[in-house]
Amino acid sequence: MAEPHPSDIRIRVNSKRNVNVIHPVEVGEAPLLPSSAPNSSNQQAGNSNHNNHHGTSDYAEIKQFKKWVSWLIPLFVVANVIMFVITMYVNNCPKNSVDCVADFLGRFSFQPFKENPLLGPSSSTLEKMGGLEVSKVVDGDQGWRLISCMWLHGGVFHLLANMLSLLAIGIRLEQEFGFVRIGLLYVVSGFGGSLLSALFIQSNISVGASGALFGLLGGMLSELITNWTIYANKAAALITLVVIIAINLAVGILPNVDNFAHLGGFIAGFLLGFVLLIRPQFGWVSQRYAQHSTLPVKSKFKAYQRGLWIISLILVVVWLVAALVMVLRGVDLNDNCSWCHYLSCVPTSRWSCNTQPVSCLSEQSGDQLSLTCSNNNRTRTYTQANATSSQIRGLCSQLCR
Repeated sequence: MAEPHPSDIRIRVNSKRNVNVIHPVEVGEAPLLPSSAPNSSNQQAGNSNHNNHHGTSDYAEIKQFKKWVSWLIPLFVVANVIMFVITMYVNNCPKNSVDCVADFLGRFSFQPFKENPLLGPSSSTLEKMGGLEVSKVVDGDQGWRLISCMWLHGGVFHLLANMLSLLAIGIRLEQEFGFVRIGLLYVVSGFGGSLLSALFIQSNISVGASGALFGLLGGMLSELITNWTIYANKAAALITLVVIIAINLAVGILPNVDNFAHLGGFIAGFLLGFVLLIRPQFGWVSQRYAQHSTLPVKSKFKAYQRGLWIISLILVVVWLVAALVMVLRGVDLNDNCSWCHYLSCVPTSRWSCNTQPVSCLSEQSGDQLSLTCSNNNRTRTYTQANATSSQIRGLCSQLCR
């Protein structure tokens, strides 16, 4: 059982945190096979031919109990880093903003802290690169944003948190189950997170891989349940994993954290785990390769495993299809659930959950640019000749914060 502690926050940008991860007991070598001692050379020759005949199928069946080489998860990390570099290149802060952080980086420098405290690009750049903006999905036929937003991050801190999480969670799972299953689990969970986010978060741009990361956590939980009979220290493993998930979801109630993406990814991953991460029972595996077994043939999967597999497959397909249809029709689930917004942010005396988009009135007079924030009525004058729309949006975002 491994207990890394990465981070993952899916952020809502007006412009995916510390996750302790466990994995159930490690599955070791293939089950030992009963030995037989033939009494004659003819029997030995016959058994040798029998073993050669089954050698290939034996390896294929038992392969999943051996360690896979993890390459897909590291590839995902590289892809996310490359996308962030490209995003910063497109952002080009010196050209589009009056002030930048880390000017020595040139066009890769960051937006001002007041606009983006995560050391990253502007909201308009994230929108341009494929951030999840519901209005563009519904009215602009840009459904691809439900997938593209998974590969974007709001800043250096955001990227590091999510990538550390992905390495800590994903590599171990890929070693256990292979790249096909974990790749599907990651992508489909991220899509599920985007769908639930789009149904509740209608006014902000959302980016980040944490929906997919929570899907991996959900898959770990369902894997523990569906393979319950083969684990040692079952109760301890279950309690630890549930506590970790609960803590991470609780952090999602902070402002500017898209907890709906976390919840959507977790639900999709939890259901998919019953489908993709099912293991044959050890009794069936050991009997499968016994040379002379007179015991009754054991079932490969237990009845409860088959039941969970069927039910979960139906539920995840129905849920994803229904959610996609509602998103494309522009449904806002906040209209049907007056308290659901508290699942993503709980207002306190220390912070507000107001996510109203910022807007400003601008007036250019020579080299003087005057801005008035429509949200809080603040007014400020900047020395900026011929300000571009990108510069005005950046200054407006800082003024309204």
